[in-house]
Amino acid sequence: MMIFRLIGESFRFAWDALRQNKLRTALSLLGITIGIFLIIAVLTGVDTMRNKIQASVDKLGSNTLFVQKWPWLFGDNYPWWKYMNRPQPSLRDYESLKDRMEMAKGVCFETSASNRTIKYHSNSVEGASLNAASQEYDRTWNLEFQDGRYFTDNEGRNGSPVCVLGADIADGLFNGEEPLGKQIKVMGRRLTVVGVFKKEGDDMLGMSQDKNVLIPLNLAKGLFDVQDDRYNPQVTVRGKDNISLDEVEAELRGQMRSIHRLRPGEEDDFSLNKTTMLSNQLDIMFGVVKVAGWVIGGFSILVGGFGIANIMFVSVKERTNIIGIQKSLGAKNYFILLQFIFESVVLCLLGGAFGLGLVYLLTLVFTYGAKVEVILYMSNIVLGIGVSVIIGLISGFWPAYSASRLDPVEAIRS
Repeated sequence: MMIFRLIGESFRFAWDALRQNKLRTALSLLGITIGIFLIIAVLTGVDTMRNKIQASVDKLGSNTLFVQKWPWLFGDNYPWWKYMNRPQPSLRDYESLKDRMEMAKGVCFETSASNRTIKYHSNSVEGASLNAASQEYDRTWNLEFQDGRYFTDNEGRNGSPVCVLGADIADGLFNGEEPLGKQIKVMGRRLTVVGVFKKEGDDMLGMSQDKNVLIPLNLAKGLFDVQDDRYNPQVTVRGKDNISLDEVEAELRGQMRSIHRLRPGEEDDFSLNKTTMLSNQLDIMFGVVKVAGWVIGGFSILVGGFGIANIMFVSVKERTNIIGIQKSLGAKNYFILLQFIFESVVLCLLGGAFGLGLVYLLTLVFTYGAKVEVILYMSNIVLGIGVSVIIGLISGFWPAYSASRLDPVEAIRS
């Protein structure tokens, strides 16, 4: 119990010292406040954006592979000339893979005609994406409907003039009316609406279905060349749930090389893209941003730490005679040490709390003012408090140690 009483008295001494020197305390807090604000603001922004983008990446599926012409590579030295003459994934590739793949839950051919105008009577929506897919689309993607259904096998096989709308397209065309059974006009054809996707909201990577119109692949063949480069054809392969992605990828690569009749040692003329490629690039990119935030905020914290250490030396000088009296009355060295370390830690904690408060206010401004949801995660709050405590211990230790070693007689005389 004695140690807790001594800690409590040390805390009260420290708080009184801070309260009696308000201006000095405020100036000492400034560097720590700015440093913690910069670091936590950067980390909060990075974490929020990282999670939003990762949520978009997760929509692609953790066990899904995309057979495409261009690989998902990033950087300044993208060797585009290496991939320019590659063939686009074809219907032949799709049909062959559908028959050969044993580890696949679904194999789907997809293509997309962007920036299309969708009409219903006098209403129209511009900038829509017209997606065409084979019947297995619902096996390779997780589809949620707020109204209606997916295509039947007969509709997909016969290329029936039916479609599924994204939520934004449905809202823009029908203004609250029931969309199911209505006929819309797309690329000169009248299509019957059989379903409406559930609204997904904004998406960082454009993976949302909200502004898409989905039609059967066999219907799209009569509207445009589904294998043309302009429409970005791809084959999507989703592995079975009990099989690892590496196994599915190995089988898919072997089958594609066989279909394209590539000799052993010959380079692939296709790309197998997967979500881990995006995740790895995100980790690298956001890691650099985090380091930059730590460097910028670290300089401010360093300056603040030196400022607090200087203030603590001044505080020791001002209270030298009080320290002498305390020691002459029996105060131990560790009591004096704790007294000044607590003062330093409390200073840094106050600065850190102000910095975290500013970050929280910034999240409210973005969330309610700019309509961009930004979240201050608990891990960043704990990090801010932890950094404040560490800086307080480092900045206050030497002044506190020098105070604890003072001779009581010499201290009283001063």
